[in-house]
Amino acid sequence: MRKHYLIEVAQNDQLVVFCPPSILKEKKLTRIVFGSRSIEVDFIPHPDQNDRISISRKIQDALRFPSFNIPLHVFFDNQSLIIGPLVGIFTAGFTSLPLEPIGDRTEFFSKLLSVNKMVGAQAFIFGEQHIDWEQGTIEGFFYQNQGWEKVEVPFPNVIYDRLPNRRSENSPRSIKVRERLQREYLIPWYNPGFFNKLDIHDRLIQDETVAHFLPDTLPFTSFSSIETMLSNYGHVFIKPKNGSLGLGVHQVIYDKYSDDYFCRYQDSSGVNRLRKFSSLERLMETVFANQSLDSMLVQQGIHLLRSESRPIDFRVHTNKDDLGNWHVSALAAKLAGLGSVTTHARSGGDIKTIEELFSNEVCTLYKEKLSNAALLLSQSLDRHVEGIIGEIGFDLGIDRCGDVWLFEANSKPGRTIFTHPELKEFDLLTRKLSIAFAVFLTEQSLLSPEELFK
Repeated sequence: MRKHYLIEVAQNDQLVVFCPPSILKEKKLTRIVFGSRSIEVDFIPHPDQNDRISISRKIQDALRFPSFNIPLHVFFDNQSLIIGPLVGIFTAGFTSLPLEPIGDRTEFFSKLLSVNKMVGAQAFIFGEQHIDWEQGTIEGFFYQNQGWEKVEVPFPNVIYDRLPNRRSENSPRSIKVRERLQREYLIPWYNPGFFNKLDIHDRLIQDETVAHFLPDTLPFTSFSSIETMLSNYGHVFIKPKNGSLGLGVHQVIYDKYSDDYFCRYQDSSGVNRLRKFSSLERLMETVFANQSLDSMLVQQGIHLLRSESRPIDFRVHTNKDDLGNWHVSALAAKLAGLGSVTTHARSGGDIKTIEELFSNEVCTLYKEKLSNAALLLSQSLDRHVEGIIGEIGFDLGIDRCGDVWLFEANSKPGRTIFTHPELKEFDLLTRKLSIAFAVFLTEQSLLSPEELFK
């Protein structure tokens, strides 16, 4: 069990750190480090405290250490004592509004940073415009005492990527920041990159431990490939390779008795539509008239469990903890809206706990199946996807035979399920774990940097 130490600032200018005697019995220390800043100091046993470290104002200024009264972890590297971790959360979409510095995502970030004391970390928000490369500092946004405060701090130990969309992720400025901080400063950067559905499928299908969870999935190449899948499965989903929030998803159904084709989708005005066509060619020409089919994939339709005639799928969150181990951190059921092709709330979907839908025995069985699948899939993605992954949101389904299927993996999962009052504790758990993982990465960057940057 790692121990947290309160870092207090004494009102003197000596280059002296008062440290718990238990630490000094084991270590010979000459430097104190915070983020990318360090200073040579003398270490003296704290006369009467074993749970805190005392630094002077002079050391505080040299380290750019914000005094927020948060107990922090300590790490050791050679003769240095490292306090932290200092966690930078990289994002975009900042505003000039003091009460809403990150626009409509301000509430999410304030809740995320509210776990600092529980985790023992100093976490802050920043964008590329807040970096001073010459000084090696960042003007960070900290959430303290129910309000936002801007503080200049050193470069962090770890960076957590929370860019909001693919456009901001692919901007040249964001790419330059990520590459420079990783390459020149060797700062671990976790959760980079939105997943591409087809790329994820192609990587996972090669892993025999998880391949059975994957529905048949192909890039759109021709009408004949869709006809073949319709013949095999009765219905298919056509969706964007890089889509999110259920946007652009179409269900195509073939009725072999009437020889008709049906397409269920949400139109540009947000209305759920079901249209009938005499041929697949006519359907594609009409519904996809203004869309690039090269950017779409075709996926096997699954006959899902239903409640009140509405299909059910499941959102399962997994997170790594401060030891680098995967955990299932949240699980919820989602019911499709009436006439909707997806279970998203924007299409009329409803969020339920799994206990609301099934008996105790069935609930236990499904939880076990979904959790086992999510952990296996998390470990597989960890092995087969570049970069450091700390959290994943899975959209999973269970068919009428009780088999689990993966529909989508999200590297930056949404948090709509946590609007359900029974899922608040899981909301807190996922936030705690997403910051706690930075503790593990900080330790690994000291002990085994070659593993992080191989």
